[in-house]
Amino acid sequence: MFPGEISRLKASKASVEGEAPSGFAGGGGDASPFKAKNLLRRLLVVEPGEGSGLVIDGKRAVNLSSNNYLGLSNHHRIKDASIRAIERYGAGAGASRLISGHTNIIKELEERIARFKSTEAALVFGSGYLANIGIIPSIVGDGDVIIADRLNHASIFEGCRISRARLLIYRHKDMTQLEEILNRYSSYKRKLVITDGLFSMDGDIAPLNDIVSLAKRYEAMVMVDDAHATGVLGKSGRGTMEHLGIKDGVDIQMGTLSKAIGCYGGFVAGDNALIDYLINRARSFIFTTGLPPAIAAAAIAAFDIIEEMPEIRERLWENRGYYFKAVTGLGLDTGMSESQIIPIMIGDEKRGLEFSERLLELGVFAPVIRPPTVPKGKTRIRTSIMATHTKEEIDTGVDALKRAGRELGIIS
Repeated sequence: MFPGEISRLKASKASVEGEAPSGFAGGGGDASPFKAKNLLRRLLVVEPGEGSGLVIDGKRAVNLSSNNYLGLSNHHRIKDASIRAIERYGAGAGASRLISGHTNIIKELEERIARFKSTEAALVFGSGYLANIGIIPSIVGDGDVIIADRLNHASIFEGCRISRARLLIYRHKDMTQLEEILNRYSSYKRKLVITDGLFSMDGDIAPLNDIVSLAKRYEAMVMVDDAHATGVLGKSGRGTMEHLGIKDGVDIQMGTLSKAIGCYGGFVAGDNALIDYLINRARSFIFTTGLPPAIAAAAIAAFDIIEEMPEIRERLWENRGYYFKAVTGLGLDTGMSESQIIPIMIGDEKRGLEFSERLLELGVFAPVIRPPTVPKGKTRIRTSIMATHTKEEIDTGVDALKRAGRELGIIS
């Protein structure tokens, strides 16, 4: 990039609203439009603390914002598996999977995921974001139509944009509007309905039975992003399909290894034809270095733990019930939550920022979520519960919410 282009970028407001360009956040006036709108982001350095806590600027805080829902990232079996893999394979894969980066441990992980998701095969990506921007443009393109829930994850919409397929958005979980769209665009040869299984900012679950039924009627494919449901929902933690008793009708199951699995990476599970096709078509797979062997080994151990120790997931739901009863008892608005993700709805960006900062002062880490991550007027504190939270830690979180909420007039 030439100096003139850098200057124009710094002066431009063309970047996505609310996201300060990397490298310019500390540049005085460069970040002022974001700061003025209470949308400026900054990175906080966090260190692991005791139990489910963090240490921020030398001060311990209860972590109420983690996606490590089962607390597996610190499990001794996972750490041991990772260490053994490093000793055998080294730190990195060394190349893309189609060159020399396809190690035996990654093959084993993909077979493990396929068994867990009850599919013929699976394919691992570098992250969930890479999975979505690889899968979607490979399946649909110019002349096809995508129909998506408006609250789907940003990576889904990025994949839709790259695909150049026609994108139609239905109101959140509105099956009447979904059917209207499917009927209106029934002449399209290839139709893809995409939904999150468990919505990451609201904590509610997609009406997947209805989506599958409508898709069959109008001959559309179904893709589910099960990033926040895998390991959490269902009797065995297999995700939204198991939770809702769905055996078939979902063509593409996407997920991540970075949430309840406690590691890093993304994956897609489906039939052999789908996986073979993506190996040869998905650019974010083809042109990305393979997952580090240590991460693959850790993820295998995590799936084993999830199947062998259901009590961990049961403890998560016990903690969720205890916390949810307490926060709703305070009169806080928890939106549509029906899972371990429990938003505290605030609305105003400035008020939400003040609430989050006050919580940190009180020893609770729960960052504010603002536009464009959520719609304007829907600012919230996105809290999430872990299986490893103690009752004392949850009580600390609730007490901080109560105190900060009353000080700021959020709780009357």
